[in-house]
Amino acid sequence: MSAKAKTKPAQLEAAEMQKARTFVGDAWNQFRKHKLAMIAIGILAVIILGVMFGPLFWTLDPEYIDFSVAYQVASPEHPWGTDSLGRDTLARALQGGRVSLMIGISAMLVSITIGTVIGLASGYFRRLDNPLMRMTDIFIALPQLPLLLVLMMLFREPLKSAFGVEGGVFILMVSVIGGLQWMPTARLVRGEVLTVKSREFITAATAVGSQDGRILSSHILPNVMSPVIVAATFSIASAIITESALSFLGLGFPPDFPTWGRLLFDGKDYLTITWTLVFWPGLLISLTVLCVNFIGDGLRDALDPRLRK
Repeated sequence: MSAKAKTKPAQLEAAEMQKARTFVGDAWNQFRKHKLAMIAIGILAVIILGVMFGPLFWTLDPEYIDFSVAYQVASPEHPWGTDSLGRDTLARALQGGRVSLMIGISAMLVSITIGTVIGLASGYFRRLDNPLMRMTDIFIALPQLPLLLVLMMLFREPLKSAFGVEGGVFILMVSVIGGLQWMPTARLVRGEVLTVKSREFITAATAVGSQDGRILSSHILPNVMSPVIVAATFSIASAIITESALSFLGLGFPPDFPTWGRLLFDGKDYLTITWTLVFWPGLLISLTVLCVNFIGDGLRDALDPRLRK
């Protein structure tokens, strides 16, 4: 067999492999090389599945009061201990995790949506660039924590009256946290839009008479989604930490509606009696935030075309 015949199958195989490559496949191959991100996905999946389906297996009532087992550190009946009223810490942590994760995801959607819209408008429409960026600078200059406290105090009672205690606090937290975290996303998207807008395919789309809305939705937005996805992961972590801080300060949900931050707030007064009241919710918050940050690092590496071969 000739050397040409031997090399032909190899050339065909290489061509087929090159043809089969996709953006998602390349990104996944690069993401798998980030060991911490892969470990973080596994740990975060366990936490999410635990708070979602854990109550189906751990059926203790998180609000059941039993003073005879109060302040337990750990026991076969209560492996994560109990609080001052004898309520099971594991059951309350599973129930509160749903709320904390929902607040983080919902606030992320609010902040990413606002930031992406403002970034697209600022980067594409020159006449809107200066006003929108000056507004962004003003929001960045505002002290975040004092402003959060003021907004929580002002709108807490009206929203409670309109939507109930749990619904009002949830809407308020999502709106306030998401409404004060969109600025980095807006700046990031604006920079990406300015880069994409100068490319040839945008010039060609403009030359053939495409409308601005179609150019933004069909050409520019898909090309800026990679950094937006990365920003979304970090936004979830930031929202969870902010919710925990507000709950720790006593401005979150009521005591009978636990979140991880609220569990920390309730347990701080009994730290010298039983450390589990603070340890377990603090561990869940730390693990969730670390995992989300590591996943964001992995996505940033995977979606960066300069790092993909």
